[in-house]
Amino acid sequence: MSESEPNPPAITRAFVLAAGLGKRMRPVTATLPKPLVEVAGKALLDHALDRAAEGGITQAVVNVHWLADLIEGHLARRTEAPAIRISDERDALLETGGGVKKALGLLGADPFVVFNSDSFWLEGPAPNLARLIGKWDPEGMDILLLVAPTATSLGYEGKGDFVMDPDGRLERRGEREVAPFIYAGVAILKPALFADTPDDAFSLNLLFDRAIDRGRLFGLRLDGQWLHVGTPDAIAAAEARVRLSAQVP
Repeated sequence: MSESEPNPPAITRAFVLAAGLGKRMRPVTATLPKPLVEVAGKALLDHALDRAAEGGITQAVVNVHWLADLIEGHLARRTEAPAIRISDERDALLETGGGVKKALGLLGADPFVVFNSDSFWLEGPAPNLARLIGKWDPEGMDILLLVAPTATSLGYEGKGDFVMDPDGRLERRGEREVAPFIYAGVAILKPALFADTPDDAFSLNLLFDRAIDRGRLFGLRLDGQWLHVGTPDAIAAAEARVRLSAQVP
């Protein structure tokens, strides 16, 4: 987007994915939903919502399924921004894409941010959500992902997800390749992308792949460190990294 073009409208709404079963986090998640697992004294869900508020999000929709009453009770006690509405998936778990599609009526017609409820990172000099929203170009992009370096992300041992060209355009890694970037669990999407999608459960990866085919999936490199909190052991590792970062001037 050139300097002469008007800035797109501010993004003020978000959807937080909090309905998953958290199977890899068991036995912790047998009685506690993963979004309420605490890291550094705060529930993962609150870490995500606080990041959203810091980035200018004023309204958030949170979906619920597994141990939904616990999440709803926790959110009812929350007094900080953003304002929260619930998308109830008790009857059927709809995966990431289906969950967002069900809640489109609560999100409105403008682009919005999607958070994984375990999106957790240590900030660099500039807040990453504000950077992501500032990078968003609705004319040239269908989706913009926050991506983290594969090699330096704590608790991640996979082969990465994407390669990125100098303009930020993303492609999937080859089947036997290692990619330099992983999806950090935060994305900006357009509601119109859901027009031709299944009416039941489906993954957001369907939309990512469609955007790749059109050359309209872009990424922004996370400034800081992404912490993958996917297992019980990862909780202690993430807390140790948070403590270490607090000691660095």
